[in-house]
Amino acid sequence: MIRVVLADDQQLVRAGLRALVDAEPGLTVVGEAATGDEAVAVTLEMLPDVVLMDIRMPGLDGLEATRRIVSDPRAGGVHVVVVTTFELDEYVADAIRHGASGFLVKDTEPAELLRAVLVAAAGEALLSPTVTRRLLERVARATRDAPPLPGLDDLTGREREVVVLVGEGLSNDEIGERLFLSPLTVKTHVLRACGKLGARDRAQLVVAAYESGIVRPGWAV
Repeated sequence: MIRVVLADDQQLVRAGLRALVDAEPGLTVVGEAATGDEAVAVTLEMLPDVVLMDIRMPGLDGLEATRRIVSDPRAGGVHVVVVTTFELDEYVADAIRHGASGFLVKDTEPAELLRAVLVAAAGEALLSPTVTRRLLERVARATRDAPPLPGLDDLTGREREVVVLVGEGLSNDEIGERLFLSPLTVKTHVLRACGKLGARDRAQLVVAAYESGIVRPGWAV
């Protein structure tokens, strides 16, 4: 059973998310929060698999709440998916850098949101397609002349290939088909690349791929 915490300052939104999540076999809501401070407290108490986190909440916002959650050793198995009406580039980049495992806008289809929960619980990441494209383009523009990323030279040739494909948005299954590897082998390469590049998860690895210059929108290095 995948355990979920809902953090949103609007009770109606939380009620809708609860109904959606609880209706899905294998998922259950174990806590709710209306502020960032409550989100941190409830998450550290319940230690869920996934937190669906709003950005704009009274007091502590969702970005800082995310940072506090993922930096707490007790929450090593917790994955935060940011769900918001605000699709501004800076929020996306900040959410990922603060440790979010996914970023979805609130007009996302219910099936896609549920998929995000499942993907995040499995230790991978999911971003809304339009958000992903804009984020990566923004990161690429901002880092065109950026210095090399520490750990980049430590990647093996195969790990570098996998990082490029992760940066292009391919899943482990799709990467495996492209490189004739099993999904489990691909996952191993992803985890090793995350460790070498200092990425907490797949979402941060995507950003690292662009910041390092390994891959950019429309062309690879």
